[in-house]
Amino acid sequence: MNSKYKITSKFSNESLHSLLDHESHNSQSGSNFAIAEHEKMWLTTKEASAISAEDVVSRLRVSYRSGLSWKESEFRRQMTGYNEFSVHQGDPLWKKYIEQFRNPLILLLLASALVSVCMKQFDDAFSITTAIVIVVTVAFIQEYRSEKSLEELTKLVPPTCRCLREEQLESMYARSLVPGDIVYLSTGDRVPADIRLFEAIDLAVDESSFTGETEPCMKTTELVLNPMSHTSMKNIAFMGTLVRCGNGKGIVVNTGEKSEFGELFKLMQSEEAPKTPLQNSMDILGTQLSVYSFFIIGLIMMLGWIQGRPILDMFTIGVSLAVAAIPEGLPIVVTVTLALGVMRMANRKAIVKKLPTVETLGCVNIICSDKTGTITNNEMTVTTIITSDGYYADVSGTGYNDQGEVHLLKSYSSEQAKEAIYNLLEVGVICNNATINGDTLQGQPTEGALLAVAMKYRMYGVSDKYIKLQEYPFSSEQK
Repeated sequence: MNSKYKITSKFSNESLHSLLDHESHNSQSGSNFAIAEHEKMWLTTKEASAISAEDVVSRLRVSYRSGLSWKESEFRRQMTGYNEFSVHQGDPLWKKYIEQFRNPLILLLLASALVSVCMKQFDDAFSITTAIVIVVTVAFIQEYRSEKSLEELTKLVPPTCRCLREEQLESMYARSLVPGDIVYLSTGDRVPADIRLFEAIDLAVDESSFTGETEPCMKTTELVLNPMSHTSMKNIAFMGTLVRCGNGKGIVVNTGEKSEFGELFKLMQSEEAPKTPLQNSMDILGTQLSVYSFFIIGLIMMLGWIQGRPILDMFTIGVSLAVAAIPEGLPIVVTVTLALGVMRMANRKAIVKKLPTVETLGCVNIICSDKTGTITNNEMTVTTIITSDGYYADVSGTGYNDQGEVHLLKSYSSEQAKEAIYNLLEVGVICNNATINGDTLQGQPTEGALLAVAMKYRMYGVSDKYIKLQEYPFSSEQK
């Protein structure tokens, strides 16, 4: 025990406990003060974009050269949490299954099955119950799979990254990043958090997964006055985006669900879509069938009462007619048809959370969108070649591979046209920083398209014949 806590004649036991309580209170107050001080330095991504990199470093209390200490990073991680998304589990599976019965038509079929059992019409009850189980189960399984597919978005966060800690460049888990960490980026890296750049060398980032823009965004380190949109934040590398070329360094400003991509992820999880036209039509049909069924039962009972027949017999006849009028096969046809549509869309990498959404898409005639990266493969392909000599050639095939051919027009002199095409493609290959591994591109899409068309012309290893002495980055001034 510390010397000041030694029991002497000056302290009674009560005095000692009082002193210990006082010290504990001071320690707790100091901890609360430290937490409050740290909370003051946090920045939003938009705020970080609007101030200089030096101000961001000063605000987050970190050094360019040394980065955070391991102790400080652990303290910040306890405050901000891990750099990851927590997928909302929502209601338990049994509750999600029960929710499928909220459809008015399903409720009407359930009532019909129950009435059939009471009337000892077990064949009808069995067929209706089977139809209900098929419809509910198919809808439940499809929606469950679609919701689970949202977890795939978490894969946009890379497992590892290069981070500066205590003057050492470490390869560490991206989930351990905290605001204030210094991160290094290079071609092919997936950005692990929202990063305010303080160094960018020919740095181009593919933001199609976030903003939908197909062209890589050239990044800078200059502050952006009054940034209005994500595309205007040229000094921010957003979580989940991909470095197409160049390299850079930056300081982490937000992680996990506090990042811009995290805010989008939370919005996708919490969004509740309104009812589709098909759902509204089915609800109306269920309500109308219920009203008509009660009306038929009441009408038959009244006619039987007027004619002096037994009320119970007339009630049985009315219920039988009402049950027979309910189309128990309709929900099966609708559900199976929508499920087939969802499966076809899934084969094209489209996620549909709710089955009726397929019907809504079927009602669409025209889609107006400037976010082409979200509805295409986000790939660029050379389709036509025109040389300075006036030779034309058509190019077939898509993707970053050699699947396709270059077709020259038959009217051209074969050797001269081939040589002109070769010379043009040779320039496109040499003045190029992209690489293609398999079908995967590392670099800018335009440069990848030039490499792909050269591969289709069976030009391999062309750049190996040359030694690059100097490079002049493309710009309007250089052009």
